Amino acid sequence: MPQTTHHRWADIEPEPLNALITRQYVVGTNVMLARIVLKKGAQVPMHHHVHEQISHVVVGALNFLVDGKQVTVHAGDILCIPPHVPHEVIALEDSVALDIFNPPRQDWINGDDAYLRGGAPSPSPKS
Repeated sequence: MPQTTHHRWADIEPEPLNALITRQYVVGTNVMLARIVLKKGAQVPMHHHVHEQISHVVVGALNFLVDGKQVTVHAGDILCIPPHVPHEVIALEDSVALDIFNPPRQDWINGDDAYLRGGAPSPSPKS
């Protein structure tokens, strides 16, 4: 049976993905919560995944290109991205976002996320 866990962002070491983006995350049984810190100009390249994603911008503003449409998400706004929908993000200012994924991002857990680190595109096939 899964155990209840308690976490503090202050206790989770931020993982630098590149010079402009760091992340922290907590994994539950069927869901993942990530705290992403993006400096102005940071870019998450176009990618897609099998995970449903809910992004809540806590601080700043992010410009999403989702399935060919631009959406600017400001502090206090929430964007829901269905599974398999191509999207990218550019930080319009220094920003903090909380992203929820269902199911958890196994590619992040395994370190198979080169697209976030300036490497190859997302390995997740569209199915």
